[in-house]
Amino acid sequence: MMPAISSAMNRFTLVWLICVCAWAAPLVASEPSADPRSLSERLRTLFGPHAETCHYDPRMIRAAEIASERAFKKPTWRCWHYVKDALLSAGVISSRPVSPWAKQAGDELCTKYGFKKIGITNPLRAPVGAVIVYGGDDAGHVELRTASGFVSDFISPTPYPRPLIGVYVKGI
Repeated sequence: MMPAISSAMNRFTLVWLICVCAWAAPLVASEPSADPRSLSERLRTLFGPHAETCHYDPRMIRAAEIASERAFKKPTWRCWHYVKDALLSAGVISSRPVSPWAKQAGDELCTKYGFKKIGITNPLRAPVGAVIVYGGDDAGHVELRTASGFVSDFISPTPYPRPLIGVYVKGI
């Protein structure tokens, strides 16, 4: 009896989180603050007590939107290619990264493009627009956090089932 209740609670929590993120998405674009690099008061409340210490780059959110517009319904196994294109198109990075494997994305973004790894160990808690990098025995996986889930070469409401390497955001 307990596993059924736990499973139902996990589904409820996931649906609730998706609804909250979908509700917050228009707020990011519609509520300017005095400092364009920081969250508005309403978004600080939504994203938690430590949100005022972080500066979110709106181009990261735009990169997630671009990736969502270009994504397929199923994987094409070109996740890093699509994330690179979205970051470049949104103006987050000035040149195309050269690392061939998705699991190398975080290192290159930090060393060459001013990203920083943040201390989030659960992809569901990553801020919208964050780059999430996963490892594995092969090339790994990389995706962007969206208001309703995750996107790379395909859209998913859940994080990719791989070991998490890190969550990265563009420093301002």
